[in-house]
Parts: sequence; C-alpha cells; structure tokens
Amino acid sequence: MIIPKEDRLNDAQLREITAIVEDFGCRIQVIVGTQRSVYAILGDERSELLISRIEGLPYIDRVDTIQSPHKLMDIRSDLASNRIHIGGVTLGEEPLFIAGQCTIDPKEPNLFYETAHAVKEAGGHVLRGGVWKPRTTPHSFQGDSHSLDILLEASRRTGLPVNTEVMEEVHLKAALEADVGMLQIGTRNALNYSLLRKVGEFSGPKERLILLKRGRHMGPVDEFIAAAEYLAAAGNPNILLCPRGTMPSLEGFRSHPDESITPLLKEKTWAPVIVDPSHSVGKSVYVPACALAAIVYGADGLCIETHVDPRRGIGDDPKQAILPDTLKKIIEDARQFWKLREHYRDEAEQVAR
Repeated sequence: MIIPKEDRLNDAQLREITAIVEDFGCRIQVIVGTQRSVYAILGDERSELLISRIEGLPYIDRVDTIQSPHKLMDIRSDLASNRIHIGGVTLGEEPLFIAGQCTIDPKEPNLFYETAHAVKEAGGHVLRGGVWKPRTTPHSFQGDSHSLDILLEASRRTGLPVNTEVMEEVHLKAALEADVGMLQIGTRNALNYSLLRKVGEFSGPKERLILLKRGRHMGPVDEFIAAAEYLAAAGNPNILLCPRGTMPSLEGFRSHPDESITPLLKEKTWAPVIVDPSHSVGKSVYVPACALAAIVYGADGLCIETHVDPRRGIGDDPKQAILPDTLKKIIEDARQFWKLREHYRDEAEQVAR
C-alpha cells in the first residue's frame, strides 16, 4: 500500500506510479477515503526493487507491505486512519443507531413515514427500509421499486440518511442515483464476490457507506473480513461489518446470535462493527438484551428493526420489529453501557502499562 506525503496524488504522480508497478506485473487501485486516499498495489508487491523505486519518489512517504489475507482491511493498514461519518456521527466516537422497518409496504406509505419520525424522535441516526427483499420462496413478497420513492420521501421529511439493501446491479444503480447514503449487502449476498466488486467499484467514487452483513453460513471471522476486502479492493473503504446471527439456528432464536465475535473482529480489522440483533434472535422480546450485549462486547452501533405498528407490517416486522418506545430505551441504555465500556477499557490499559 502506497502512502503519499499529501492527502492525494495528482494525476501526473499517479501516472508515474502506475507505470512503475506495471513494469512488475502489478496494478494500482485507488481507494478514496473521507480524509485521504491510499493506493493499493494489487499483485505480488514483494519485489524490493519495486518498493525502492516507489519510495525513492519525492512525494511518497512510505510503502506498507502487510502479509495478510485481507491487507486492506487489516488493523495495521493505513486505512485504519479512515474516519466514517453519517447522520452526524463519527464512528468510534459515539454509538450509531440504524432503525426502521424490515420492509416498506408500498400500499401503506404513511406507516413508514410515521415510523421514520418515531425513529428520529427515539434518537436514531440512520433510517433503514427494505425496498428489494430476498425471500426463501419465490411466492413471498419480493419488494417493490416504488418503495424507493417512499424511502426518499421519509428521508426528506426527517432529514435522516437512509439505508437499504441492494441485491443486484440494477438495484445498486437505482440506489446510487437516488443518493442512498448507506448500501446494505444482505446475508445471502455476503459471499457474492461479483456483486461485492460492483458495489465497491460503483459506490467508491461517491463515498457511500456499505453495511456488510455476515453470511448465515459463514464460518471463520477471516472469511467475513475477506468479503469486506473485496469492497475495499474495488475502491470503497467506507465499510461497516454487521454480525446478524449465523447457522445453525439456536433453538428459540432465529439464528445463532453472534454479537460475541465483535472483539475478535476488532483484533483483526479497523472496520467499525454494527450488530443487527433483530435478525440474530428473530423475536422482538429478545432484541433489547441482544442489542445491549453487543454494545458491551464492543460494537460501534446497532441496526434494529422498528415499526410503529408491527402487526400491520410485512416481511419480518410482525415477529421481530420493536416499538419506537423500546428503541428509545435501548438507545438510552446503550449510551450508558458505552460509557461503562470505555471506563473498563481505560482500566485495562492502565493495568497493561
């Protein structure tokens, strides 16, 4: 990874570096962060001559070579300095709360508008709403493109940025054109590498955030991080990792709750972790405990399904969406747990010294 002395290389500098790495059978991937850009060498960058030629350039600070299967997402990567912002929150400085309906009902837009206002009043930062929905059976409701207009109108009415899932390139292009601030990659597409490449490539120049859910059948933590590597390698480092439960399901829960992998992720990668307790446990009554456990484990935020009247919702809302009053209480308690967590972290650091 090439680290320039300034925040970005100019066009002439980039051309010069590109020519050098191509001499060694490599190529450059520009990764645009919110504060600075970094330049990844894709290919075998272990040649000492390659490194020497680049580090000899007057505008280059250094070249970092990280021997890791996910060198861009690695905690030692220079991308660790990348700061992700949305909804008035800088990730890592305070908890981020994403909330809203699982699925937008195009026949009941007012229900979504009411939910959007309630999410804002409860303290939410980002409004979630499913426009296109992956379903196990083709006979279930698959979503409706008209719901994108409802999502955008709710954003206009509340001022909240929005999150929605994209499952294919046509969804991606529509969401980008609509200025959706956070693109979600769902659990069924967590290992869809061709889609991950497209999302990273198309969203990178627009500096959109990507909420990457953990695959339901995903095993090792490294596999989850490697999926994020596809997004970063394609040009977008603004990635949030989202544990949401895995298979096999635990009796009584929808999935096998996995908020406990948060510290394991944080040992390996700089990416913020946003836990989804709703899909993890699958029942609204269990959501508060799972949400607060996630914060205690070190999560940077939560993504929670919320509905003003879950019984009138569609998709997963009737069984796992919480009411806005419950969301408000979770947010209040999560902030307190965040402070306690910081206190224990400070104590641990003192002991380590």
